[in-house]
Amino acid sequence: MRVLFILLCAAFTINSSAQDLVIDVWPNGAPTDNGLTGPEVELENNRVANISVAKMYVYFPEEKNNNGAAMILCPGGAYIREAMSHEGYEVAEWLKERGITGIVLKYRLPNGHHQVPLEDATRALRTVRYHAEEWGIDPNKIGIAGSSAGGNLAANAGTRFTFGDENASDPIEKVSSRPDFMLLLYPFIDHKEENMAKPVKDHFFGKDKNWETAKKYSPQRNVTEQTPPTFFVHADNDNVVDPSHSIELYLALKKFKIPAEMHIFQDGGHGFGMNKIDMPAEQWPELFHQWLKQRKVIE
Repeated sequence: MRVLFILLCAAFTINSSAQDLVIDVWPNGAPTDNGLTGPEVELENNRVANISVAKMYVYFPEEKNNNGAAMILCPGGAYIREAMSHEGYEVAEWLKERGITGIVLKYRLPNGHHQVPLEDATRALRTVRYHAEEWGIDPNKIGIAGSSAGGNLAANAGTRFTFGDENASDPIEKVSSRPDFMLLLYPFIDHKEENMAKPVKDHFFGKDKNWETAKKYSPQRNVTEQTPPTFFVHADNDNVVDPSHSIELYLALKKFKIPAEMHIFQDGGHGFGMNKIDMPAEQWPELFHQWLKQRKVIE
């Protein structure tokens, strides 16, 4: 049934590489323009910049191994580029091997339009849930993951979701955008008021550096009793995003008694993802796999 569905959907295209499916997140146009024009820029180590069109790259497990779970993956890159391989495609391949549908989200970069990445992540969650039956996915086992800035995006999606608009004309918009669980790798969490004037904030907030706006993108401030269970990975010697970011969100979750597990490894630095670094931190995928089993997301 899934094969027939793929062949019939004009909005979807088969990719000749490892992905089984490539989807435009907004086939009829996104609600907000990020102002970027021209082709995407390929950087070293499969990093991409100048992203103006959001896409999802879907990796389906073999049907005999499919356990019904799915994860949307948001690569990091300080919201100015995206590390597509070791924080995206390689994670999706690892998930696929374990019966989980891996979906890499190439979200649009904000370019001063702070709402743009979250629009894409929210729409991606709705899209996957809308097509869950055709894709062999349990609509109650759809998670989101993110690394660094992508961790900020994933955590925002997990704290600022909606359950859908039943009056929407678009059927996808009627579907819930709440992720059922989160995986956060060395996530950037807390925008601090005293840092809002720094030029580095321009590429995310643009001219809107109002502290009330920034609070919306500091997920630890937006946790509720409906925020999903979360698995954290960080390194103590991360000199880009201090482990305190993960800790703040973890503590916010515990105020609401939300299940969470955190691993802060002594060494690992920042941005290790699926890279082989010959350190205990590279054990995180198996630890996460065990957590999914303990949570009964997979058998």
